[in-house]
Amino acid sequence: MLNVSRLQTLLEVARKGSISAAAEALSYTQSAVSQQIAALEAEAGIALLERHARGVRPTGAGETLLAHAEGILGRLQAAEEELAAIAGLRGGALRMASFPSAGATLMPLAIATFRTRHPQVQLTLAEGEPEEIAPRLARGELDLALLFEFGETLDISPEAISRVQLLQDPMYLALPAAHRLAAQPRIRLEDLREEAFIQTAQASACARQVVLGCLAAGFQPDVAFESDDYQTVQGLVAAGVGVALIPELALSGVRQDIAIRTLHPHPPVRRVIAAAPSGRRRAPAAAAMLTILRDLAERYTPLPRPAIVDGSSQL
Repeated sequence: MLNVSRLQTLLEVARKGSISAAAEALSYTQSAVSQQIAALEAEAGIALLERHARGVRPTGAGETLLAHAEGILGRLQAAEEELAAIAGLRGGALRMASFPSAGATLMPLAIATFRTRHPQVQLTLAEGEPEEIAPRLARGELDLALLFEFGETLDISPEAISRVQLLQDPMYLALPAAHRLAAQPRIRLEDLREEAFIQTAQASACARQVVLGCLAAGFQPDVAFESDDYQTVQGLVAAGVGVALIPELALSGVRQDIAIRTLHPHPPVRRVIAAAPSGRRRAPAAAAMLTILRDLAERYTPLPRPAIVDGSSQL
């Protein structure tokens, strides 16, 4: 393989027309320049320069190589400049993904803050459930993602992705406003034994957690309807066709005709995490976004909504 440094030397000799002038321009000795040219000719297997009365000039093979060298060195310079821009957050791209409720709350604030600080970095955002996003992250198709976990971690090798916990996201009980339990001071899962449930798709982590909680409380939940849109879930609750457990991040907007209550003694809680592919140095843009997300998570409070009743207190 041809040596880039020697290509640069050949290009300078061709521009200056002599070994001595090139040596002066490069701050090399004439002997060093001659040795580099000789080594390059050995790599190429053919003479690249020929001497004449006033210096040197490229041979036919030298002209051919010089035509390529200018393009090669130009592209290398462009690559170095682009990498420097990415390292300095003056360019490049950040590929992100998020589960829907974080994509509607945390992520917009993070993106707005990032774009204010680093407007030249291109941001993209995909949406999906953690079980869809995590494999893409592990394959390196994404640089950063917001995921959630319950008691157990995602079904992805711990070596495949690195995790940073951002916040706890408890699930609340949603009832029709006129429901018989709405005024009860303390509601347990056991109190919902006879209720119809509205939940996300059966395969989703939230739905599995609801079923596990109900089974631990001694009953199999009667799932009447499924929807992955929490606004639809709220609408079904308001219509009186069932109750639902909804994560706090999905309660940034709450209908006036439903009641939100805390479950006792311990509501299901999902951990919201920022994740990145393991086994590689984190890209500067991903590191900057992670810093923003951690700061937002520390200061995050849900948007104003109807009071959540927690026993005898109003939250």
